[in-house]
Amino acid sequence: MYRFRLLAAASTLCLAALATEAAWAADAPKEVSEVVVTGAPYVVSMDSTTTSVDVIKRDDLDTAPPAGLGDVLSGLPGVRSTFFGPGASRPVIRGLAGPRVLVLTNGVGMIDASALSPDHQVATDPQEAERIEVLRGPSALAYGGSAIGGIVNIIDDRIPNKVEDGFHGRMLASGSSGDRGHMASAAFKLGVGDWVFSLDGLRRESGDYEVPVEQVSRRLAQEEGLPPPLREATKVANSAVELTNYGGGVSYVGSLGYGGVSIKKTDTTYGVAAEEDVTIGLEQTRVDAQGELNLDLGPFEKLRFAGGWADYTHTEYEGEEVGTTFYSDGWEARLELVQPDRNGWQGAVGFQALQKSIDAVGEEALIPKTDIEEYGVFTLQRLDKDTWGIEGGLRLDQRTLDSVIAKRDFTNVSGSVGAFLRPAEGWFLGISGSRTSRAPSEEELFSEGPHPATQQFEVGDAGLGREISYSLDATVHYSGGPWSTDLHAFAVKYDGFIDLRASADVDDESGFRVYRFVQTDAKFYGAEAEASYRLWQDGERSFRLEGAADYVRGETDLGAPPRIPPWSATGRAVFEGGWWTGKLELRQVGGQKRTAQYELPTDDYRMLNVSVSATPFADRNLKVFFEGRNLNDAEAREHASFLKDYAPLPGRSFRIGAGYRF
Repeated sequence: MYRFRLLAAASTLCLAALATEAAWAADAPKEVSEVVVTGAPYVVSMDSTTTSVDVIKRDDLDTAPPAGLGDVLSGLPGVRSTFFGPGASRPVIRGLAGPRVLVLTNGVGMIDASALSPDHQVATDPQEAERIEVLRGPSALAYGGSAIGGIVNIIDDRIPNKVEDGFHGRMLASGSSGDRGHMASAAFKLGVGDWVFSLDGLRRESGDYEVPVEQVSRRLAQEEGLPPPLREATKVANSAVELTNYGGGVSYVGSLGYGGVSIKKTDTTYGVAAEEDVTIGLEQTRVDAQGELNLDLGPFEKLRFAGGWADYTHTEYEGEEVGTTFYSDGWEARLELVQPDRNGWQGAVGFQALQKSIDAVGEEALIPKTDIEEYGVFTLQRLDKDTWGIEGGLRLDQRTLDSVIAKRDFTNVSGSVGAFLRPAEGWFLGISGSRTSRAPSEEELFSEGPHPATQQFEVGDAGLGREISYSLDATVHYSGGPWSTDLHAFAVKYDGFIDLRASADVDDESGFRVYRFVQTDAKFYGAEAEASYRLWQDGERSFRLEGAADYVRGETDLGAPPRIPPWSATGRAVFEGGWWTGKLELRQVGGQKRTAQYELPTDDYRMLNVSVSATPFADRNLKVFFEGRNLNDAEAREHASFLKDYAPLPGRSFRIGAGYRF
């Protein structure tokens, strides 16, 4: 019955696209600047998005610290990290994390267990990527309700989409002082006629990392009646990481489009800093298919498809013994029919399907075996008439979660509408509103048991309903002369916000306080800003000042939500000298005193960073770089982290490396 409803909705959307297409005359496509791949199947440039987007390119990833996904992205406006030590980190976007932030690989879900717990690492590494796109705010129309808070799309190039001439590649290696770490990665492509082959690999190792203070925070020591912690250098025990990642792919690129397959293997072992004898071993094998077909099918000119299958195992060891093992396997697929650009009008109709099984076995098996199915259909449409435009979309999806506790079905309807103006050269003003529906996750519905990583006894509620948000985003882009600015303000109202709240009960066996998933109403609002001003330029040489800031506030009927990040502001001076680039950065993060029950406040901190990269030899394909982080050796604690009072962020450290492209 549900599949019939989805099919009927798909037919309706296709008919709507056919009817609208007939109303517009054909025209040549517009030229755009940097294109955003995530969010819409058609072309939208960075300076024309009505929501907040950041793109991290391969050049930036070459000099990014070898770390988990959340830690690499932390510092972007509106983005923080769950930081569970160097081995595990997921992004926190506008104060939201876990099942509300969707992490994708090439537009397809991860099919792992990383959203279940902050000590679960994402089954990919940022160094695999050619680019990473971060979308803040509701982006659920193309990707489902799990994107209610934002999307992080890791885009690799294992399935090439264009012809390559000969043999090309990149290699990168670096070493760091604060954790005795080293990393090496490489990626290669070989073009043979219309066929393109790819191969890549990554190896990363690090030991326990150094911090400038004793691990326990001053506030926690005071609460526990412990002696005040000393400011003396120490190491965070059990924070070492070993990661191996390798994969390859093949694609055929012809006049009608391209198509290909890839396979990847991830194997990582890392310590859990909160538990001295606990380590985690993560393994995943993943197969992906991807392609695009140029066609003439009524109102559509292209058919895009992407799909992935994965087999994932996450084993928690207590010393040498296996404690709990998490299993996740399944597949996800997407199909998109893209309309041509006709007099500024673009659009697409898409279909998505997901089947996934997740299970936990052992002493800390919080959730029963759960089978998850989701089927969705959506359309996105945009009219851009140069000086003004409108956009909108609609999505219907059906999600089923089936466990021994209960079987729940959720029908979610989401929609959005937006408008924008270009009142003068270089200016873009946009506003968008959305209504987004999210089904509860398996953890929120079915969990029950102790969770040592968070020191909580968690109890789900199989009767939870849908979480619905109503959001409003305002955007200002400006680029002209020496100035470039990007400003965003947002407000979100939640009906049935799913929150994990402390009770007065304590579990007798584990000794952990009991936390229950409940529903309440909530409001989130805030802003993000980025600006750049070029003070001087002479040919390839230039000097500019950059700044960024963010703020988010969350309120619920039960009080402040837990782990809401405080405000932050970053100032940066950048000198580009043709063959070398130098950056000096000062980052200030505020304290957080608005906390949930049993959550300790966090002090503010200031951090000084510096980096230099250069191509000093005749061969400009060889780059060397040096980086110093936290030069002032500040005690820095990430409020969004469960470990903030046990494991501060790394202290002063230095890294040196080199990369080569050919």
